[in-house]
Amino acid sequence: MKVHSLTVGAFEENTWFLHDEAAGEVVMVDPGDEPRRLAAEVDRLGARLVAIWITHGHLDHIGGVAGLKARWPDVPVYAHPLDAPLWQHAPRVAAGYGLPFEAPPPPDHPLAEGDQLAFGGETFAVWHLPGHAPGHVGFLGASVAFTGDVLFAGSIGRTDLPLCDAADMERSLSRLLPLPDALVVHPGHGPSTTIGRERVTNPFLNGTARVRRG
Repeated sequence: MKVHSLTVGAFEENTWFLHDEAAGEVVMVDPGDEPRRLAAEVDRLGARLVAIWITHGHLDHIGGVAGLKARWPDVPVYAHPLDAPLWQHAPRVAAGYGLPFEAPPPPDHPLAEGDQLAFGGETFAVWHLPGHAPGHVGFLGASVAFTGDVLFAGSIGRTDLPLCDAADMERSLSRLLPLPDALVVHPGHGPSTTIGRERVTNPFLNGTARVRRG
């Protein structure tokens, strides 16, 4: 299985592609915007889109869902139900930024802590990692993790937005801290990193900064 991303939209969000070359299948994580561009990437790979996994329901992570579902209506979308309010209010939030936004349909499958998603010969554990959003999840495999907006290279997701919770963020970060050093973190924004690097250099993990309370 190969992993790569396209950076899309005004918020420069990372949409991740998990590509099983042998099976000719793709899973997309957080199609945040530019659905035609994302669909064109699936076509370029000569693959079939089989699932969409959502880490959380902020507009910059779900803005491409409607367009992709219009082309592939049978492709299931997986998301945590606690983020339903974010899905519902995303068009209004986008309007506040002056951004075009097509409201996505509700997710097809609810995610929960402890779920496992198999793809490309790997199994990804679903971890509920609230703080940046109430239904925020991460997808953790044996060698790679998709952390959405919980953990970035050198930083963490905001906790001063509606429905954020700083105490939840601290607990979520504490769960990630003991993971193996070599685990590659593919975040929702910015470059990829590793748990080992972030444990040493990230001020929110090494104790030199505190999570902002809204």
